[in-house]
Amino acid sequence: MRKINYYVATSLDGYIAGKNEDISMFVQKGPGVEKYQQDLLTFDTIIMGRKTYEFGYKYGLTPGQPAYPHLKHFIFSNSLEFESAHPQVKVLPVEVREIQKLKAESGTDIYLCGGGEFAGWLLENKQIDTLTIKLNPIILGDGIRLFGSYQTSARLKLTDQLTFEDGLKIITYQVEY
Repeated sequence: MRKINYYVATSLDGYIAGKNEDISMFVQKGPGVEKYQQDLLTFDTIIMGRKTYEFGYKYGLTPGQPAYPHLKHFIFSNSLEFESAHPQVKVLPVEVREIQKLKAESGTDIYLCGGGEFAGWLLENKQIDTLTIKLNPIILGDGIRLFGSYQTSARLKLTDQLTFEDGLKIITYQVEY
């Protein structure tokens, strides 16, 4: 069974983006970002919510096209539709059975790109297996929370941690339900 890894940048106060989806304060380059980019190559599948996919439009993503060309994309939404989508891009309803079907397929672990509400829904439904935090040395004060409006609790087991000179840390936990 494949595992879902929520691999995400966050501020010290638990935000994955600031007000108005601002990500400008996050570390944008350096060894930690290079490590993240290398880690992305270990996945063959990415899942995300509609808002995270549409966030890519700000950076030139064309609707229906893959944000990460080497990955099969599954966007979970009950409202998103494309006139024509790339064969690597599928929209699925926000249903636990759809997540379980993906986890049961052969392939690598699954990269959960976000966003906060979708991740909160997955955590509440006990579908996130690994949490990899790119902990940025910033405090945002407001914005999009790591697990959105969800208030689910879970125990985590530390499995790895790296610290970089610019203050970025990559911390990996196994989620224990």
